[in-house]
Amino acid sequence: MFDKILIANRGEIACRVMETARAMGVRTVAVYSDADAASKHVVLADEAVHIGGPAPADSYLRGDEIIRVAQQTGAQAIHPGYGFLSENPKFVDAVEAAGLTFIGPSADAIRKMGLKDAAKALMEEAGVPVVPGYHGTNQDAGFLQEEAGKIGYPVLIKAVAGGGGKGMRLVESPAEFADALKSAQGEATTAFGNPDVLIEKYIQQPRHIEVQVFGDGTHAVHLFERDCSLQRRHQKVIEEAPAPGMTAEMRKAMGRAGVRAAEAIGYKGAGTVEFIVDGSDGLRSDGFWFMEMNTRLQVEHPVTELITGVDLVEWQLRVASGERLPARQEDLTITGHAFEARLYAEDVPKGFLPATGTLTHLSFPAECRADSGVRAGDAISPWYDPMIAKVIVHGSTRKVALSRLARALEETEVGGTVTNLAFLGALAAHQGFANGDVDTGLIARDLDALTAAPEVELRHKAAAGMVALDLVEASPDTGFTLWAPLHRAVTLSRAGEEFTADVQVDGPDRQLWTIGGETVAAERSQGQWRIDERRMPAVSQSGGLITVHDAYGLEFTAIDPLDRDAAAGGDSNVIEAPMPGLVKAVFAKAGQSVKEGDRLAILEAMKMEHSLLAARDGVVAEVLASSGDQVEAGAALVRLEEEGDG
Repeated sequence: MFDKILIANRGEIACRVMETARAMGVRTVAVYSDADAASKHVVLADEAVHIGGPAPADSYLRGDEIIRVAQQTGAQAIHPGYGFLSENPKFVDAVEAAGLTFIGPSADAIRKMGLKDAAKALMEEAGVPVVPGYHGTNQDAGFLQEEAGKIGYPVLIKAVAGGGGKGMRLVESPAEFADALKSAQGEATTAFGNPDVLIEKYIQQPRHIEVQVFGDGTHAVHLFERDCSLQRRHQKVIEEAPAPGMTAEMRKAMGRAGVRAAEAIGYKGAGTVEFIVDGSDGLRSDGFWFMEMNTRLQVEHPVTELITGVDLVEWQLRVASGERLPARQEDLTITGHAFEARLYAEDVPKGFLPATGTLTHLSFPAECRADSGVRAGDAISPWYDPMIAKVIVHGSTRKVALSRLARALEETEVGGTVTNLAFLGALAAHQGFANGDVDTGLIARDLDALTAAPEVELRHKAAAGMVALDLVEASPDTGFTLWAPLHRAVTLSRAGEEFTADVQVDGPDRQLWTIGGETVAAERSQGQWRIDERRMPAVSQSGGLITVHDAYGLEFTAIDPLDRDAAAGGDSNVIEAPMPGLVKAVFAKAGQSVKEGDRLAILEAMKMEHSLLAARDGVVAEVLASSGDQVEAGAALVRLEEEGDG
């Protein structure tokens, strides 16, 4: 076994690897960027070394510098986590050339599975079922359209070097093909530097079921399946294991296919073989097809750990250090059911826009496993994926586990930034999901209901008012002026709507709040406030942002009258950057007429591209940014002429 390993990653996965390494008595080295100097993974590591600037290209993608640090600190092996360099075969070659061990598969295995078209050809040879499609090298637009016609619409265009839904387009008719192909190739070039695509038959009611495999370079086993069908725009949201509705016959067939895939490339370490499954008529052993193989540990690996009792990171370290497979196939069994929900800093009402902010409050219930790379006081950086945590639960049955997930999400508290917590809670309560009727289109079909604004009660507004006016820790003389009750008021906003909260403070333990013509009493007994005879929820504050930790977190903003007056005279015609990022493209030109919804610019932030749209019809007065500019949140990019000008 290794004495010391370096983790070439950050955030949640770096912390996850360190926890297992520590439990095994293995010392760890962290690397960090300027943005992560005070991060959780730096604190958890035995040693930490700075490797560069906040942009991944200046730090976590600097393979040569990471290898140098490993040698300098005496680390014998490098664990790549997921993302960044985890599936880069050139990095694996360099690690081994430096006399170090890469905790993962060989560079050859990664290369064989790295391009979707080549991987599918290899899987066909190994007897693994693949989706009908064209995976060849001819990238002529006319030829690809002919192939799409042979396959039969609808078809899916996918970047061969793709991931995360980038370079992927659904085409439902021949008339749409040319534009979709051009769009997919452009996005693939930007994201991966490779415009090549493949064409696949689109499965009408698809489920995404993947098999966890583990090999030692010669033999492999599978650790059963995970269902990752609950997706939004090809991004996984909630994963579970085992898959609902799975039959013993199909599990056996999928498991064998996964093992066959791993052994065909001499796979070593943890990997995932992803299958697209036809869910239109139940799960059938002839209704699944190879989609791709992820040659690394998956984000959703904890659900497999909870149903099998296996620590996959421990297995990674043991096999990488020279051990054979820690278990035989017949030794592995499924116990109960597990769910994982991905908690992100993102603004759901604004189209799931990634968010930033400093976490003033972060709390998870003891009954769940929360894998997180941040703590209260940490900042959600614009440079990286805005994941806050993975909320993971286990139960004896799917129903019990889903109930525990719903409860865990209800009791999770995040302050300082907007999150997708309410969206996750709505999914956990979704009747179709509860029934196991899942497919990759579920979220899109029910998006309006799943993103409906939570109900805000009078007591929530009063709680926000108490924090805004600093009345939670009221002292014995609070509220009295010449023996008369004190009246105070504060203006708050919630989801763009302002309201005034007026309070009559009758003493240190009683307040009467009047909001919108309704009155509610806040009373304190034995140190605990109750509002409307219900226990006051936990509340946290970050500047003017107040979060009431009920109904998955309700954000209020305290309005400074001076700020509001200044804003009233502002220019409403300016299109601003919603977050810090890189201006990828500007389409607007001075004098150009635009319609509401027209795309004026593209901003790249948090590994995603965001289209900035015209809020109304008008004429472009001025373009204030150029492609390649790095801008801060609120930076003016395009200004429209005042309405009525001309």
